[in-house]
Amino acid sequence: MTSAADGGGESTLTVVVAALANLGIALAKAVAGVISGSSAMLSEAAHSVADTVTEVLLLTALKRSGKPADEDHPLGYGPERYIWAMLAAVATFVGGAVFSLYDGVHTLVAGEEPGDPLVSYVVLGVAFLLEGYSLRTGLRQARGEAARFKAPFKLYLRHTPDTAVKAVVLEDSAALIGLVLAAGGLLGGQLTGSGVWDGLASLLIGLLLLVVAWVLGRSNAELLIGRPLPKAMRERIRTELLASEHVEAVLELTTLVQGPHEALVAAKVDFRDVSTAAQIEWACEQAEQRIRAVYPAVSRVYLDPTPGFAQRREEGLSPWP
Repeated sequence: MTSAADGGGESTLTVVVAALANLGIALAKAVAGVISGSSAMLSEAAHSVADTVTEVLLLTALKRSGKPADEDHPLGYGPERYIWAMLAAVATFVGGAVFSLYDGVHTLVAGEEPGDPLVSYVVLGVAFLLEGYSLRTGLRQARGEAARFKAPFKLYLRHTPDTAVKAVVLEDSAALIGLVLAAGGLLGGQLTGSGVWDGLASLLIGLLLLVVAWVLGRSNAELLIGRPLPKAMRERIRTELLASEHVEAVLELTTLVQGPHEALVAAKVDFRDVSTAAQIEWACEQAEQRIRAVYPAVSRVYLDPTPGFAQRREEGLSPWP
């Protein structure tokens, strides 16, 4: 597992590469769309503008979430990245999907006179190369992270808390598909002389962006609400706690993902009645060290000594839920 600093720097590079690529592509697509009169090209320009705004928001997320914990935020600023990432998903929806759907419907209703598509084809070809390079950068980081976690790539991408890399991979993949759709719309209009193909391409691009915005928004919402560590990791943590000779049982285990390389572990633990206070203190310290040795991303471990089931019955207390 990489350190937070290493992962953050790699994520920043991935996002910067995507932002620079999208900014240049957006300008080129807009010019080509005006010259050719293509609805799909204008939709693709809106798509790239939305992606550029998204990358700026993701860079803000990476910078803001990297601040160290302080008195006002004792658990750090890690979750703030998911607020900005959520705004990035909204930008994809509003700036890309809504415009593309509107432009597609307008073209189908009002009609469109196809212009010279040559400039658009050239721009689409260049954009495909730039987007492909950006996607390659994102995939390289995502595959590297998946290998470190020894997880299948698709599983890692689905569940990774590094939403910056996830956003780059999904948006660049959608961008490549969108470029193919735009080219198809241009070709259909060129062969038939009808703007219907261009309008349909714009609608499909809008639907594609809706799917991306939904997936990213849902991922960030889960992390904002509070997502636990994967079940396998939770079971390993429980095993490490039970490894101490002074621990009778783990009554409750709570884990919380706070960032791509940051997690919190809290547990109610039933210690042996014959253990001294000093032994319990050292048992807690050693359990924390073992957990961090296995999972370096666990930055905080809180253990609460709690009476077990038998003790609660003897004292007439309500059973542990």
